[in-house]
Amino acid sequence: MRKILAALSALLLLGACTDDNSVRTGIFSASTVDWEVAKDPDLPGVTCHVQHISANLSISDPSNMSIACRQSGEITLFDLEKAEIEEPKMIFKESKSIFFKSIKVRRTYDKDNQVIVYTAFSTKETSGSFKHAISTVPLYGTSAFQTN
Repeated sequence: MRKILAALSALLLLGACTDDNSVRTGIFSASTVDWEVAKDPDLPGVTCHVQHISANLSISDPSNMSIACRQSGEITLFDLEKAEIEEPKMIFKESKSIFFKSIKVRRTYDKDNQVIVYTAFSTKETSGSFKHAISTVPLYGTSAFQTN
């Protein structure tokens, strides 16, 4: 009996696995939690990971998402100047439905605190609000950090 339960448990756990960047939300669910790499095209030292729900076999996907951005390489003052960091910029966009909904990631710069701010947001209102998430990459400890 124990072996049957162990085999059944293993089968259920394997049923929740898909590929490396996707996890099924349940055995009988067509939805998965997926993540995408969103490299900042102007700052090669920053990598963001955007996680979102994909509702397979559904007309539209949920708007929920999360974002985590980290320094993954050197960030130099030259990179910041070349990226025109003071100007906000859209660095990532993925369509989530045929009804004009997408997830976008926008980069802004908090000059006073020397932090790059990445905001992920849905372009469609859901349940009375737009879904959003934030992640920051501090310049402290990089050659781009400037002491005042």
